[in-house]
Amino acid sequence: MLNFDLEELQKGDTDSWDTYKPYFEELNKRPLTDESTKAWLKDWSDMSRLLEEIGTQAYINTTLDTTNEAYRDRYMQLVENLQPKLTQADQDLKVRLLESGYAYDEIALVLRNMRNEADLFREENIPINTEVTKLTNQYDQATGGIEIDWDGEKLNMSQISVYLQDEDRAVREKAWRAMKDGWMGVRDELNSIYLKLLKLRKQKAKNAGFSDYRSFRFREMGRFAYGPADCLSFHEAIEKTIVPIVNEQLEKIKAGRQLDDIRPWDWLPERGMSIQAEELPPLKPYQTEDELIQGGVNIFSQLDETLGRHFADMAEHSLLDLESRAGKAMGGYCARMPQQGKAFIFMNGIGSHDTVQTLLHEAGHAFHDYEGTQPLTWQESAPLEFCEVASMSMEKLAAPYLSKKFGGYYNDKDAARAFLEHLRTEMMFLPYMATVDAFQHWVYTYDESEGELTADMLDAKWLETEERFLGAINYGDDVEFRKTGWHRKLHIFQIPFYYIEYGMAQVGAMQVWRNSMNNGEDQTLEAYKTALGYGSTKTLPELFNAAGAEFRFDVDMLSGIAKMVQAKIAELEEVISED
Repeated sequence: MLNFDLEELQKGDTDSWDTYKPYFEELNKRPLTDESTKAWLKDWSDMSRLLEEIGTQAYINTTLDTTNEAYRDRYMQLVENLQPKLTQADQDLKVRLLESGYAYDEIALVLRNMRNEADLFREENIPINTEVTKLTNQYDQATGGIEIDWDGEKLNMSQISVYLQDEDRAVREKAWRAMKDGWMGVRDELNSIYLKLLKLRKQKAKNAGFSDYRSFRFREMGRFAYGPADCLSFHEAIEKTIVPIVNEQLEKIKAGRQLDDIRPWDWLPERGMSIQAEELPPLKPYQTEDELIQGGVNIFSQLDETLGRHFADMAEHSLLDLESRAGKAMGGYCARMPQQGKAFIFMNGIGSHDTVQTLLHEAGHAFHDYEGTQPLTWQESAPLEFCEVASMSMEKLAAPYLSKKFGGYYNDKDAARAFLEHLRTEMMFLPYMATVDAFQHWVYTYDESEGELTADMLDAKWLETEERFLGAINYGDDVEFRKTGWHRKLHIFQIPFYYIEYGMAQVGAMQVWRNSMNNGEDQTLEAYKTALGYGSTKTLPELFNAAGAEFRFDVDMLSGIAKMVQAKIAELEEVISED
């Protein structure tokens, strides 16, 4: 009998299927009884953690340096040669477990999720998944490789953001037009990538017996607590309650800045950037990555001793890569490192408050990974909607500690201003979120009996959808660029339908923040950490409830949240207006 020794396994070629094959064969042959299955599950779980971390580290490397061919080749080797075999091997074990009749309450949700995955599995979708991963990596390469000529200096898309936030409107416009040229230079390539992705995803759904990809994807994402109709209702609630508030906010900006209209260099929704009504210079919270990290350690330690230790642990183990540089992929993320029981944060910091806000957000995800450890790996990954509650709540719970008197980045007035800008941005995000989600509902339910979707049709639908939620922005003669707004949201390419989670989580996080003001910080933090600690052992509504939030997104809920935020905004406006 094979000795299930993962330390011995790691001495071999961890990129080769031959290394893992004997272990999967042993798991497939080992007798399963009520007593033996517990140890069998642990061995499978431990190997799954190892495999996930190997794959995650390979992916991280490709994003740290998109120009490194060795990193890209290794990741593609794992995607093309190892992952398909692992997918099939995992499927065989899932079927074996489900057919064994093993059923205990503590893994009821694990079994539910595995049954769902097993039902959706089709062998013919394995090579399709491989092609999808290759295409999404091409998106990273295409967008990460965009270079912008700025006064003789080559900048990437993250680095140009500094100038997109400049107080000088002429500088912002110049930066926006330079960014526009960069995106338009890859327009045809991105159109080609996405149209290929559409065909592959629709074929996956068809192979699994679904009439459209949306129905398949909702099942694939484990959306058991809500369906497409709930998402469409959420869009309508945003249109009714939030869009008018955002438009009022824009009128304040126009009045304060004496502007005739709002141009895309005044409000850039896909970047979460907007000028403020007050003509103040951009916040400059830090100069070096070390300062950014130390500020994070101080803030989280002041907020909660345990969370502070988690962040310090990431710093000590080189699990933070926070600053932008040439060749680095766009965006930011937190990657779970399940074998270590830790997390890795990737960001493109540029010395702005947006960087600080991103750090608070991604740290919330990391705290979820640290707090949510469970006996089995499948009990750890919570539903995405709640994962974003973890991150978005942290943005608000940490806000009182942004001041330098707590080791943060700002004087008291600038700390108030930072939170004010955050709350304004939160309101402005929801219409953009609805645009991204509504666009995808149309794309993936489009009836192609009248012909295949084309890039021109996608452009037209994006324009129509953006007009519904973001019509206040005047693009002037740049309508061609506006049409391609869907290019500039990587989720649309890489993680279809994963975006409404941010909206749902924002509503949940606002409730957590309200609890901290009404019930006290200590009680709120304990509920927050308790909810994170459940991992995926509770249903989505139960996780919201454990954190002190309701899982609903109707007009009444959004109206209540909006009133609370408007009141806090008015309070903070008073603070920053004081001499």
